[in-house]
Amino acid sequence: MQSITVETLRSAIGVANSRMITLEAELNDADSKLGDGDTGVMLTRVLNKFAETEFAGCDLGNALQTLARAAAAATGSSLGTLFATALLTIGRMTKGNETAQWDELAGWLKAALEAMIQRGGASLGDKTVLDAMDGVAKAIEGLDSARAISKASSVAANRVLDDFRSKPCKIGRARMFAEKSVGIDDPGMLGFVRLIDALADGR
Repeated sequence: MQSITVETLRSAIGVANSRMITLEAELNDADSKLGDGDTGVMLTRVLNKFAETEFAGCDLGNALQTLARAAAAATGSSLGTLFATALLTIGRMTKGNETAQWDELAGWLKAALEAMIQRGGASLGDKTVLDAMDGVAKAIEGLDSARAISKASSVAANRVLDDFRSKPCKIGRARMFAEKSVGIDDPGMLGFVRLIDALADGR
């Protein structure tokens, strides 16, 4: 069974960064309906920074912590801060390890999710990226192959996006327009789902 390595991270970053070429405008448009309209710009900036990051001499944990620092340097946005928090959390869990197994991924996501909730103040059910992460973490529990995890992640993430579309946003600027947010995707959640789909497709 193929393991998760630094090269796995590098490949995933390449796929995600390429997807932003078309995804940036979609996310900006989604965010403009309830926010500043810059979610796509912010995410592109972070992923570009990731793509420029060198991992020479890094084990898996070091690489993830390096990405966390890159995310923090690329943007001061709340979503960028949450990315950094998630990566630091998983980096600590994998420190000193050259490889990891795919069945560890669900545990990483759960730990990252808990850290993000504590850092950002959002809760599950608020209609944020956290809800999509939670859905994915639950869906991949016990799965031990990249292919099975990719498929289950995509299905689960899209299900959460569909389920929450008809619900109001309960946190952030969008909460001030709670009823207006009904029928609109949360941009952070949308970005996460679209990138999960890109990783599942390998492009």
